[in-house]
Amino acid sequence: MTAAAREGSTIDPAEVARFDALAKSWWDPKGPMAVLHKFNPVRLAFIRDLVCERLERDPKSLQALKDLSIVDIGCGGGVLSEPLARLGAQVTGLDPATTNIAVARVHAKKAGVTVDYREETIESVVASGARFDIVLAMEVVEHVTDVDAFVASCCAAVKPGGLLVMATLNRTLKSYALAIVGAEYILRWLPRGTHDWEKFVTPDELEAAIETGGLSVFAREGVAYNPLADRWSRSRDLDVNYMLAAGRAG
Repeated sequence: MTAAAREGSTIDPAEVARFDALAKSWWDPKGPMAVLHKFNPVRLAFIRDLVCERLERDPKSLQALKDLSIVDIGCGGGVLSEPLARLGAQVTGLDPATTNIAVARVHAKKAGVTVDYREETIESVVASGARFDIVLAMEVVEHVTDVDAFVASCCAAVKPGGLLVMATLNRTLKSYALAIVGAEYILRWLPRGTHDWEKFVTPDELEAAIETGGLSVFAREGVAYNPLADRWSRSRDLDVNYMLAAGRAG
């Protein structure tokens, strides 16, 4: 177990080990993370557009997120952290997997992008007193040991007037068929065992946990895959992949 996966965290050591083993392939668009690279522009646009709408910024600006503090929980190799930093944000990337952080630091240095990568948990960061304008937990909540405790820490990290954005998988028969049977066993987009359907979280469950943490959910949006176009896009269908956004009063 890493130093980050200490007592009191919601980290699952088995999940950390699984992603640590995949770490060196994070930036290979044709490797095990290929689906993430295709999915990434959708979630990046969702975050940018929501933030700009709420904070009255120009989403078309190359510095749309200038000077905003963002924490990317479960940042992996930095696939989302880097483009956020390129938009002007001050990004902190957290991941308990040692190799993930090492890969992310090397890639960011080569790309000339500044991101503060840390082998830490959100619980430890919150305990230190750090707070952020934007808190992101994208495709993370389905891998933790205690959803309510994890969400509570995410909410605690949001500054007054700040935003929380989370993305995960719904617990439906459709998600079992597509996200596990389809993605892991038939299409082999992901290694078998990447997901545990019983750990998927419904939008209502996630919203309830967020509101318990003192934030108000104001946006729900699904993400759907078009096999003919080989493309992901935002959708009204929340049955499989979905994203939620919540705000804290200023």
